[in-house]
Amino acid sequence: MSSLLRRLPPLGALCLGGGIIITIIGFTAYVLNYAALNMIGFFYGIPLILGGIALRITELRPVPLTIPTTPEVESLKTTQATDTQKQIFDDLTRYRYGQEAHLDSALKFLGLAPTDDDRPTIIGIREENIDGAYAMILEFDSPFITLETWQSKIEKMTTFFGPGVRVDVKQPAEETIDLYIIAAPAVTATV
Repeated sequence: MSSLLRRLPPLGALCLGGGIIITIIGFTAYVLNYAALNMIGFFYGIPLILGGIALRITELRPVPLTIPTTPEVESLKTTQATDTQKQIFDDLTRYRYGQEAHLDSALKFLGLAPTDDDRPTIIGIREENIDGAYAMILEFDSPFITLETWQSKIEKMTTFFGPGVRVDVKQPAEETIDLYIIAAPAVTATV
């Protein structure tokens, strides 16, 4: 179901397009003197247009996958991904409305966004197999928050994104941070 929702056009575009079509039908009906139909344009079309514009203004686009997920990693995701990892992935890869940035409240809670101007921006997401474990890597543009600050928050991030995960932070390039959220499947004891 969620993959179907990701393929649909954004809600704002649907409302705007539907509102324009209904408004055109209403105005055409007005010109042709069809009293019942012309009210549709005024009572439904124009509010849909306004709602579509409002949604488009507050729209937050999905974060792109920077590397396509392989079938091997997809299999690991199915068996190892935690509910939190699945929720984060779903939230990041769909349209959002009324938020300033992806994960804005999480970053504030973790102390990684002292102000809105200094907040790191998520620019990509990828999924990998790290030593046989499913890993979701969030790629951030982080010009104002240093690697040392990110590293000092690893314990807090592990608790926040857990249970069942470990967190790591790497800096692949200047002003770029990769946040690794790695599934830590429970090891079963053998007797």
